[in-house]
Amino acid sequence: MVTVVTVPATTANLGPGFDCLGAALTLTNTFTFSASDRPCVVIRGAEAAGVASSTDNLAYRAYCRLYEHLGREAPPVYLEIELGVPLARGLGSSATAIIGGLVGANRLAGFPLSHAEVLELAIALEGHPDNVVPALLGGCRLAVREEHSGTWRWLDVPWDSDVVPIVAIPDFELATETARHVLPATCSYTDAIFNISHLGALLRGLETGHRDWLQVALQDHLHQPYRQCLIKGYADLHAAALAAGAYGLVISGAGPSLLALGDPVNAMGIASTLRDTWATLGVQARVEVLAVQQEGTTVQDR
Repeated sequence: MVTVVTVPATTANLGPGFDCLGAALTLTNTFTFSASDRPCVVIRGAEAAGVASSTDNLAYRAYCRLYEHLGREAPPVYLEIELGVPLARGLGSSATAIIGGLVGANRLAGFPLSHAEVLELAIALEGHPDNVVPALLGGCRLAVREEHSGTWRWLDVPWDSDVVPIVAIPDFELATETARHVLPATCSYTDAIFNISHLGALLRGLETGHRDWLQVALQDHLHQPYRQCLIKGYADLHAAALAAGAYGLVISGAGPSLLALGDPVNAMGIASTLRDTWATLGVQARVEVLAVQQEGTTVQDR
């Protein structure tokens, strides 16, 4: 039996939703598992050289982690990974690997774990829920942790079809560790209250597609002011996106990819503007007009 697991890219934070809000996008990585007499990992795609093709591979380690959780030895597999999500660009490539490995193992083990149990393992491996939850479940998701039990809950966030995600992916990488390092250890009550209010506005704006609400809601005080210096031309790109009709422009995940939200009429123009603006600064960028992937991770046997 051959099992094929397809996992969508994600964009996390969406401005004020730092480490708790994310959405699945219509870019995917594919993980194909087949029986083997020894472990083997093969990577295909434009950035294959940047991914470990050994048992150190993150997807393979996640595969083994699920069996370890079950108290069973992981059977050797031939794992083929087809890359469609850019690496180290703030689009959840590591989350796809974690979810791909866990879901593949869960299928081969006979589905002993529920989605909730798989996500608990995924969050522990990733360190935060904002990418792995929508990568598995699809759509836009808000993750909330129960204070006393530590249990995670995930809420479906309605996303109006007229809110179009436009992703600008530059030709340079930004390590998540670097983006984390620039953040201060603490924040003020003023900044915390700012983000709480703006996250509430963002949830309503995504649900309704209300332009005025979204223009305000995408503002953030917890992470973007500190990370902008790591992304060449951020201020110019932000101004250009707004002038082209975007509701706003935010850093996708830890960056360096940028996420603009706009309407269907202006989406292509926003994409062209972001590509051209970065080009004037000497940065080549791939810009995609995408959609929210509602289906999440899929599993097929063949």
